Amino acid sequence: QVQLEESGGGWVQTGGSLRLSCAAFGFTFSRYAMTWYRQAPGKERELVSQISSTGGGTVYADSVKGRFTISRDNGKNTVYLQMNSLKPEDTAVYYCNLEGALGYVSGRRYWGQGTQVTVSS
Repeated sequence: QVQLEESGGGWVQTGGSLRLSCAAFGFTFSRYAMTWYRQAPGKERELVSQISSTGGGTVYADSVKGRFTISRDNGKNTVYLQMNSLKPEDTAVYYCNLEGALGYVSGRRYWGQGTQVTVSS
């Protein structure tokens, strides 16, 4: 029932910007903190940023602080990630997810398709 649809990825040169969106369906969106993750080739999935259920609290990985901004619109059931000053190290598939038991299906965390971000040097 939970459905997560990431979009907004693409190709950009170093220093450019992208805005990712994650549309969420099938749960009470406003009750859950939401998180952006990414997975680069040959690396494990890592947390990029997280926002509280109300949008009043945010956290960022050290590698993206000052460059990325997470936000949410509970009326649209959507989470955003504004990415500025992009670096080649940001190249990865980006995923969003909810933080809570509803994010797990049959004991495993549910993941959407993700959206590819490629930053050229």
